[in-house]
Amino acid sequence: MKNTILTTLCYVKKGGKTLMLHKNKKPGDVHQGKWNGLGGKFFPGETPEECAKREVWEESGLTIRNPILRGVLTYPMFLHGSDEYVFIFTATKFSGRLIDSPEGDLKWVQDSRLMELSLWEGDPLFWEWMKDGRFFSGKMVYRGERLLRHEVTFYGTRRRA
Repeated sequence: MKNTILTTLCYVKKGGKTLMLHKNKKPGDVHQGKWNGLGGKFFPGETPEECAKREVWEESGLTIRNPILRGVLTYPMFLHGSDEYVFIFTATKFSGRLIDSPEGDLKWVQDSRLMELSLWEGDPLFWEWMKDGRFFSGKMVYRGERLLRHEVTFYGTRRRA
């Protein structure tokens, strides 16, 4: 049995735009060529919030405050045969200046244009779940870059985020 990988993904937002990272600087990266939020693997002993804050800072130079946990996604057998669990956050409070990210090119993208980017197939699904305003637990089953199926359970009351 392979290891379980714990990661975070944070979407930093301001003025109708989302900070996106074009993963184009690390050869062999499973996300190579895709646009994504900011995030990565937990360090030992980190909470999801600590990991999200650290990863956003490392990848962008921004210090986020009060990230909001929107949901958790499970990706079975996603990376080298391991299951990946991703804690999904948004953040609207931050300080600092963008750096030249070691992961790829950073860009503030108008929310209305996010679907024009090269994304993982499942990303637009959970972005809609985040907009719904309820906490979610979902599963995305991929084979390579192809989304085979997904499922989701929602918790809490419905509200717009």
